[in-house]
Amino acid sequence: MMLLAILTDFVALFFPRACLACQAALVAGEQHLCTTCRAELPYTNYHLLPAAQNPLSRRFWGKLPVVHTLSYLRFLQHGRVQHLLHQLKYQGQQDVGKALGQLYGAELATAGFSPEFDLIVPVPLHRRKLARRGYNQADAFAAGLATALPCPWSATALRRTEHTTSQTRKSRTERWQNVATVFEAAHPEEITGRHILLVDDVLTTGATLEACGAALLAAGARQISIATIATAES
Repeated sequence: MMLLAILTDFVALFFPRACLACQAALVAGEQHLCTTCRAELPYTNYHLLPAAQNPLSRRFWGKLPVVHTLSYLRFLQHGRVQHLLHQLKYQGQQDVGKALGQLYGAELATAGFSPEFDLIVPVPLHRRKLARRGYNQADAFAAGLATALPCPWSATALRRTEHTTSQTRKSRTERWQNVATVFEAAHPEEITGRHILLVDDVLTTGATLEACGAALLAAGARQISIATIATAES
């Protein structure tokens, strides 16, 4: 064990691990995020509120029956969270999603959410976008959550049937029209009768999550809850 620790320190001297949020070198005992970022990230802590008092729930009132609407961090322009999500989505850093999923999953488990969910389902990418990017960022978050809660997850339970244009810079109505009918259950037997935790990287207007949730309910899901890495608060 001592030899392994010495070897680890030697490797870290020449190839220091960096904090996923601020890029500062991690020191012994730190994993993925430095102590400063762990303390200063803008956590929502909405999972500690009664569901009726959670402001994120209002985004789905009258649109989709959601049991829990959960989001780990607040998205702030040019902040640590934006940097984390940029790495995850565009720089191939799937470890960002897995690490944040594990951290948030541990908090949800401590708060008593583990028995709530039967299956975690990430929002899918269309096969063309998946082939171009090489991975689905929501899968990484789902995998991290699944490890910590613990709860099974499926990357194939839901599929996107059409390739749509980017949701960026669209109004809520335009976003909904863009994705309203492009999701379907690929394996309804995985979904029927289950409480599904639907997950994605960012909650903005909620149009994509709403469309996915509707497809899951149509396939026989008993209940739907939502969890994202971050929320762009309106």
